[in-house]
Amino acid sequence: MTGAAPDLERLAVLAGRSWRVTPLPGGLTNTNLRVTSDDEVPPRLDLVVRCSQAGAELLGIDRDAECANTAAAAEAGVGAAVVEYRPDLGMLVIEYLDASPLTDDSFADAGVLTRAAHAVRRLHAGPRFTGDFDMFARQASYLSTIRERGFALPDGYESYGDAWSRVRRALAADPRPTVPCNNDLLAANYLDDGERTWLIDYEYSGNNDACFELGNTVTECGFSPEQTEAWVEAYFGAPTAADLARVRLQALCSCYGWSLWGFIQAAASPIDFDFWEWGMERYDKARATFGSGDFERLLEEAASGG
Repeated sequence: MTGAAPDLERLAVLAGRSWRVTPLPGGLTNTNLRVTSDDEVPPRLDLVVRCSQAGAELLGIDRDAECANTAAAAEAGVGAAVVEYRPDLGMLVIEYLDASPLTDDSFADAGVLTRAAHAVRRLHAGPRFTGDFDMFARQASYLSTIRERGFALPDGYESYGDAWSRVRRALAADPRPTVPCNNDLLAANYLDDGERTWLIDYEYSGNNDACFELGNTVTECGFSPEQTEAWVEAYFGAPTAADLARVRLQALCSCYGWSLWGFIQAAASPIDFDFWEWGMERYDKARATFGSGDFERLLEEAASGG
């Protein structure tokens, strides 16, 4: 064992065992540790312990829902099984998946892109999640937090309020059933072993429009227009113009809404990371879409449902 994380000794799964810890990279609201047994007692342990950081309430994270939805994703065949949950310790223990996180460049491989899209489809076809996720509600909540606490907001952010409302109306004109969504599928939350793809990290999970999930990956992974079309086709099979427009508008929603997450973290997080720049990258993408020549067409096509 190691003295680096003494609370690990309080986990039932590690009781009476000899084990060692390896820090895992990534995680802006968690510290992730790989814990493996180094004794001869069966079964051999190979686990990931997700240790929560403080401040989850500012970001709207529900740790109980995260645990329940992680288990549901495992049941759907795309996530790691839950081994132990200790909210009193701020720890969620899941199985270690022997696969590598993707990068933005990984999606240039058509096989990787297709496997990832099929994993998303499996998640969406799986058991319903605990709780719902709506970026319009989340954006309003984050904006309220920023105002109430006097956190910094970039100039001009609120000037897009009318355009934001138009996006909401266009998406509501052709409402779609919600499905279980991760809602935070950046490249590193896809794990791939060359044959199969898993989806990890369910902090922001909830039932949502499938197109938000797809649009979130489009913008987080920097897809080109051609990649976006291939991504939507890999998911839908034979997408309509409305499907593509809806994904592109939801990519805008991801940028405009999640940018506020960055601005909150910039003001409140103790982690040494440039959260302001993280937020600005997404805000700049949102501004580009709001101001693009395609914006009006996207609204019309998404609202048409055809």
